[in-house]
Amino acid sequence: MAKTRKEKPLKTAGYKKIDSYNEKITGALAQKYKVILQDIGEDISREGLLKTPERVAKAIQFLTHGYDLDPKAILESAKFREDYKQMVIVKDIEVYSLCEHHMLPFFGKAHVAYIPDQYIVGLSKIPRVVDAFARRLQVQERLTTEILDCIQETLKPLGVAIVMEAKHLCMQMRGVQKQNSITTTSAFTGEFENDRTRSEFFAVDFG
Repeated sequence: MAKTRKEKPLKTAGYKKIDSYNEKITGALAQKYKVILQDIGEDISREGLLKTPERVAKAIQFLTHGYDLDPKAILESAKFREDYKQMVIVKDIEVYSLCEHHMLPFFGKAHVAYIPDQYIVGLSKIPRVVDAFARRLQVQERLTTEILDCIQETLKPLGVAIVMEAKHLCMQMRGVQKQNSITTTSAFTGEFENDRTRSEFFAVDFG
């Protein structure tokens, strides 16, 4: 999806807000959102809704921009040879995604660990990979395994571990309406399938 960059200066001195979006897609989506607003009984001519279709069209492009990203390329861009074979953990990675069943948000934290075998990766790239998969229509189970598989296939470490904890608005705002439920998923490869190594990972305080 090609991006057309728009720059909209704000009144605050020294600051510019930059929106990136595809103008053609924005226009097409905005027309569809107008129809949706009308179909739910809204008056699209009232002041508060005049720009809503365009705003939502841009927002949905941002919320799903992971389709434009290559997670493997993100890891490859900062992959370094290093003789280090101990556990590397990046915890409390914020996760924001959209459930593919109702297109409502789910959000929480991911905790990712790997044991290098010849290669390490720049630490910021792991959260970027999480975002690349999360910013798509998802289910938490698949999101967990996609992140794990990407790290395993690209870095070929001795093992990868992921635990993800998230709240789902499709459970909180509709349906069963359970406000305090948290869904936890996990996935492991290699050394993390060993009870001792997995226990070391779970001994970390994930807060």
